[in-house]
Amino acid sequence: MQLITYGGDEFVTGDEIASALLAYGRALGDDERAEIVEIPIRENDGSVVTAKFLIGPASQIVSRTVSDQGAELEDAELVARLKDLTRSVESPASGSLEMPADPGYELD
Repeated sequence: MQLITYGGDEFVTGDEIASALLAYGRALGDDERAEIVEIPIRENDGSVVTAKFLIGPASQIVSRTVSDQGAELEDAELVARLKDLTRSVESPASGSLEMPADPGYELD
């Protein structure tokens, strides 16, 4: 499990979730953009709730390993989505270039 420190508060989440959140935050920071991301966190009473994080260029997030925080929080769909978002920021897909049907000139 990971303990994320953000905005002076601490949040416990799963290892892969924390790694994906940090990677996406780094990519957004490099691109000078910010986004709101929701991740599952474990409360002190053991319940699991959702927390929203504003991540981007000004984000100061620290993650460290902690033990004895209960079962690992996992969300494979969220991790995959964050990884896809990270890749899309790091290597944005360009639109396809299409030639007009009649370019108005002849090719030799």
